[in-house]
Parts: sequence; C-alpha cells; structure tokens
Amino acid sequence: MGKNRLEAFSDGVIAIIITIMVLELKAPHGADLAALESVLPVFCSYVLSFVYVGIFWNNHHHMLTASSVVDGRVLWANLHLLFWLSLVPFTTGWMGENDFAPLTVAMYGAMLFMSAIAYTLLEKALIVCNPSDAVITIALAKERKGYASVALYLLAIFTAFLHVWISFSLYILVAILWFFPERRIEALFKR
Repeated sequence: MGKNRLEAFSDGVIAIIITIMVLELKAPHGADLAALESVLPVFCSYVLSFVYVGIFWNNHHHMLTASSVVDGRVLWANLHLLFWLSLVPFTTGWMGENDFAPLTVAMYGAMLFMSAIAYTLLEKALIVCNPSDAVITIALAKERKGYASVALYLLAIFTAFLHVWISFSLYILVAILWFFPERRIEALFKR
C-alpha cells in the first residue's frame, strides 16, 4: 500500500492535538507579571507537551519517509500511536490544572510510556513490511534509544510519587534524546 494517506491522516490528527492543547490555555485575569504566576503550571505543561508532540511528529515523519511501503499492521499500529497521542491534551491539562500533583505527573508519564510503546510497535511493523534493503530496515535494525526511553518513562512514573521534579527531569532527558530525528535514517538518505 502507499503511505500518503497514512501520513496525511497522522499529520491531521497531530495538528488537531496541538490545536486542542493551545485552546486549553486560558489568558490570566490581570495585566501584570503576577497574573502570569497563576497560569505558569498550565503553560509549563503545555510547553513540555508541545515539544513532545513535535518530537513524535518529527520522528514519525522521518520513519515514514524511510519506509517504502505500509500494510494493514502498520495502519493499526499507527492508529494505536495516535490514540495515545490523542490523550496528550487531557494529561497535559490535568497535570497543569492541578499544580503537578504526583498522580497527574505519573499519569502524564503513563501516557508517554504507552506512546513510546506504540511508537516502537509501529517501528517494528514498518520494519517487517519493508524489504530488507529498505532505509528503515537498515537504519533501525539495532534500536537502543526507544528501549531506553521506555525504561526512563517507567522510572518517571514511579518517581512521581517520590518527587515530581525527578519525573520532570526524566521527561526532559528523554525529550533531549529524541529532539533530533534518528541520525541513522538521515545518514542513509545522504548516501
């Protein structure tokens, strides 16, 4: 199957996710810096989530560009990923509105954990349906960053109940790991 409809649908869903997140931001009542303090947790949650949605979109784009074909497994794996990403606005809002309460930070981590699992399953489905000499198959044969991310998200879920800022540090660490798209894919395209 061609991948154009899959890419277009995914791009549309991700654009809607970002739109929903920004619509959840409410302007503070007041025109001084002190008024901004009340919306700071919501804004910080939004920034972190915007970065994460951008990272997933960027890496999803690179992964599909490296793929020559998709099949039914890929379509379902992609929907699985989009389901978990569609929960970003909910977990973001819940966490920000409740001033980073431990349960909300843990649930945010659970959403990231499940998104990472879904992304890994999509990656595996793409590798299986593409020829052995396809860019995606060669570039992602040895995946370490994805497994490390899953482990760090799991750790962050549990540490949220000890200290939420440890969890946030782990979320930021994983975001830094994924901020730049998979270099192995880009290197193979330059050949």
